[in-house]
Amino acid sequence: MELLFIGDVVGSIGRDMITEYLPQLKKAYRPTVTVINGENAAAGRGITEKIYKQFLEQGANAVTLGNHAWDNRDIFEFIDDAKYLVRPANFPEETTPGTGLVFIKSNQLEVAVINMQGRVFMSDLDDPFRKMDELIAEASERTNIIFVDFHAETTSEKQAMGWYVDGRVTAIVGTHTHVQTSDNRILPQGTAYLTDVGMTGPYDGILGMDKEASLRRFLTAMPSRFEVPKTGRAVLSGCMISIHDTTGRATKIERILINEDHPFTL
Repeated sequence: MELLFIGDVVGSIGRDMITEYLPQLKKAYRPTVTVINGENAAAGRGITEKIYKQFLEQGANAVTLGNHAWDNRDIFEFIDDAKYLVRPANFPEETTPGTGLVFIKSNQLEVAVINMQGRVFMSDLDDPFRKMDELIAEASERTNIIFVDFHAETTSEKQAMGWYVDGRVTAIVGTHTHVQTSDNRILPQGTAYLTDVGMTGPYDGILGMDKEASLRRFLTAMPSRFEVPKTGRAVLSGCMISIHDTTGRATKIERILINEDHPFTL
């Protein structure tokens, strides 16, 4: 089995990159399952039902979220009916709509997709480590192929979670920082790991936002309104994970980076 994960789609530029390159990536890598993080897909703030459905129509099997999950109020109108939309599982269970775990069927196999959010420099949610134990136990009753999108700020928390779940999940890939790291590896017990997959969106911004607004904040220490550029060069970030069908262990994780400095060729 091959799993394609595309990171943090930001705004219309990011969505256009999905439209242009997802068919090419599918042709080149022939993924069995495709997962997209779409928490910034609607102008950098959350996701809409239209965008969610567009991702599915373009070939995504599941769409994960993160700390911007609730930024677009439209989500409350459709999240409970969106079978393949996965929000961070460690939001308070009693009061949060949606789910943090979905199952994807592919031929005779089933893949569990978990979305979890870190707590360091982020919202004080439920303990992601204990919640991960709970969801791994639930997922393992149905499948040994478990993919985790860990949406967190610090490399230390992401690495800690990687070691914590090694051998219990197939892969854990970080999102949120929008900068792709180069530490892809297979951990000793067979779990694929990458600290951050990076983002898909404006290449010449700062974390996907207009660079001039970010520079003003750094230079003046005054508030600046961050906007997502609608034109300009683009980047797509992702990874491909090869999985043993029987054991559920990862055998390879390869980074994908597409921009003018790293052109994609079939």
